[in-house]
Parts: sequence; structure tokens; C-alpha cells
Amino acid sequence: MQSLFGFVGPNAEIEVVLNEEDQRKQIETKDKINCPLYFDGESVTGKVQVRLKDGRKLEHQGIKVEFIGQIQLFYDRGNHYEFLSQTQELCAPGDLRQSSTFEFDFKNVEKQYESYHGINVKLRYIIRVSVGRRLADISAEKEIWVHSYRMPAEIQEAIKMEVGIEECLHIEFEYNKAKIKIKNMELSIIRRETTGSGNTQYNESETITRFEIMDGAPVKGETIPIRLFLSGFELTPTYRDVNKKFSTRYYLNLVLVDEENRRYFKQQEITIYRVQDDSEELKAIAGGATVAGLSTFTQEKL
Repeated sequence: MQSLFGFVGPNAEIEVVLNEEDQRKQIETKDKINCPLYFDGESVTGKVQVRLKDGRKLEHQGIKVEFIGQIQLFYDRGNHYEFLSQTQELCAPGDLRQSSTFEFDFKNVEKQYESYHGINVKLRYIIRVSVGRRLADISAEKEIWVHSYRMPAEIQEAIKMEVGIEECLHIEFEYNKAKIKIKNMELSIIRRETTGSGNTQYNESETITRFEIMDGAPVKGETIPIRLFLSGFELTPTYRDVNKKFSTRYYLNLVLVDEENRRYFKQQEITIYRVQDDSEELKAIAGGATVAGLSTFTQEKL
């Protein structure tokens, strides 16, 4: 059973306390858990408090703390794929006769990926404390959240656009827009999550935001400025084949509806990355253009 102090064992409680934790930004997960924010290359330090209950001694086969980066795939429950594992021994086998505190220091840890809680996958960083016991170990975990400033490895200047009619036709072509009587137009950001491979591959898409950018037929030659502020949405950087387990990609989806309610769409992948400044801003690259707070898209660019 969990308590405010961590794991409650037969006769001990374990609490993990991170240094300066109350001074760090807290990230709330989808599970409504607040995690302190750390960055790639930053040390993770703190202490482990083992509190004995009722004054009884604790026989153990050693106490250790681990810093673990792991990927959990929901369709493969029970199997956690670790891409990072560091261990420090806190106490040699013996007896604890009173409550004790042990310090740990994982120096300048390379945190290769950002934390991510998606639809079918989680990428987590946890601090795990284990007290070895003859029958069953006592353990406790604490999760931290990780952000990383990494520019995309490659930026493609030309991205192929897709054009189609919903549930009817999907082709690539140039369309004479003068022959379409447009009723309205909307723009959305779509997140597409891919996990597994082959027969166990799962693809899930979710619309992050959608808003109308035109109501009524446009005037020939009209330019429609669009400002797309990213800071108000729950976005992550683009993930491509993370540890060969999952990918998360983002797309701009432009939909036009004609007077007969037929829907035409164009979709373009955008690469989202995190930049370091006062606001720790997320930015996106789409065919060489930047989607950010001060960027403007026009109808022609989309």
C-alpha cells in the first residue's frame, strides 16, 4: 500500500526526496501526478529515507537506488523496455536498527529522450529504491519529467501534399480551385502515434486543436493570414522511431468544404522541437517554414 512517504513494507516506509524539488517546475501527467522537471545532461540528486516502524529492526540483503529510463507499451503489458539504467549501492547487507537516510547522486545523466505519456505508450524516467529481502524486496518509485533541447536531425525543404475527397477518393493532383464553390475552411493539428511493428503495429491519431479560418466563399486572389500559437496546446517534440519502439508525428490538416458538403483536405507533416529561451518555447518546421507565436501562414503556403 502506498502512503505519503512512499512504499509501506512489513516494518518500514521508504521516501525518495529530490534536492531542491520544491523549487522546480512541476509537470502534471495525464494520470494527474505532479513530476519535477529535469533537463538532458542535468544531475539527479537527493536522498532516500528509510523509516522503521514500531522500533523493529529491518533485516535486508542490501539497499540500492536506480535511475531508469523505460518505455511501456500498453499492448505489451508486463514488459518494460529500458534504454537507460544506472545503479548506486546505498547500504551493504545487514540490519537496520533505526531509521536511516542515504544520499544518492546521478551525475550529468544523459537523458536521450523527452518524457512522453501517449495513447498507447509511455516513456518514463523513474528513481527506484529497492531493499533486498529474503522473501520479497521492498521497493518505491518516484517519477521525474524530462525536457530536452534538440534540433531536428534533418529538415526536408520539400514535403509532398496529399489531396483527397473524404471516404471517396485519395489521390495526388493539381485542382482548378476556380471550379470549387467553397463554403468554409478549417485548420487542425493532428498527432499521430505509432507503436510496435508488423502485425503488432498500432496507429492512433488525435486532433490537438481545430479552428475555422474562413466562412463563406473566398475572393479570388485573397490572402488569409493565420497565426498558430503552439504554447496553449499539449504538444511534445516530434519523436521518430524512439528506441525502435514508437514514433509520434504532427501534421497540419487543411480542410475545405464545398456547397455540396464534400470535404477536400491537404495534409503536411510538421517537425516540432523545443528551443531554450525564457518561455521554453516549442516550435515547428513545415517545409522550411516555422510555425511559432510570431509566424504567419497564408492560404497559398498551405
